[in-house]
Amino acid sequence: MRRLLIALPFALLPLAVAQAADEHDHEHGSLGTHEHGVGRLNAVLDGPNLALELESPAMNLVGFEHLATTDADKAKVAATRAQLEIPLALFSLPKAAGCVVASQKLESPLFGDKPEADDDHDEDEAKGEHHHDHSEIHAHYQFTCSTPDALKTLDLANLFNTFPATQKIQVQLIGPSGQQGVDVTATAAALKF
Repeated sequence: MRRLLIALPFALLPLAVAQAADEHDHEHGSLGTHEHGVGRLNAVLDGPNLALELESPAMNLVGFEHLATTDADKAKVAATRAQLEIPLALFSLPKAAGCVVASQKLESPLFGDKPEADDDHDEDEAKGEHHHDHSEIHAHYQFTCSTPDALKTLDLANLFNTFPATQKIQVQLIGPSGQQGVDVTATAAALKF
């Protein structure tokens, strides 16, 4: 696992460069990386260890991106968090693989987490540029699988069914057969390791 975790940043470097370019474009009016309906999933399978990292605009999961102030909005945030806290219900892992959740972490300004500092915020205000809040939800899951050889597919159908505003998930997967990048949709929600 250590080998793959060390290699993961290098394998994902092209994505980081592309994302930085997209973020730059986003600052100048294009959709950039924060595109409603589109989420991102990084998946690493190394021996018995499976790591999944889901990043999504809050709009896809909750239906809004502002901080919840009404009781209805607070209930939506709480319900979404509760759903994300049961990853085995969202990610259809084959039962034969015997995967159990080893750890999980959910992060979002909607959950009370502080947003990352915007180092360019003061400079942008001086230029007269204004930014709209674009809240994201990040979910990090670690699984331990007793029979990882049985983990041949990752099915995201339940994720799409639970959060129907999610139209596409851009997946970066590293597994026994190498690295792959694929876009997954509700109509083609399974991918192979």
